[in-house]
Amino acid sequence: MDIIRIIIAIFLPPLGVFLQVGLGGAFWLNILLTLLGYVPGLVHAIWIIAKKD
Repeated sequence: MDIIRIIIAIFLPPLGVFLQVGLGGAFWLNILLTLLGYVPGLVHAIWIIAKKD
């Protein structure tokens, strides 16, 4: 399932984060990072999806 989220995050980083954590702080941070630049948003999204709680 994580691989699907990563593929989604490549196209829309905030959507990948939303599917992983919902409407939390990480989602809003990812929105901000994506607006500031696609690459920071993508890196943050992959980091959020790949880390294990």
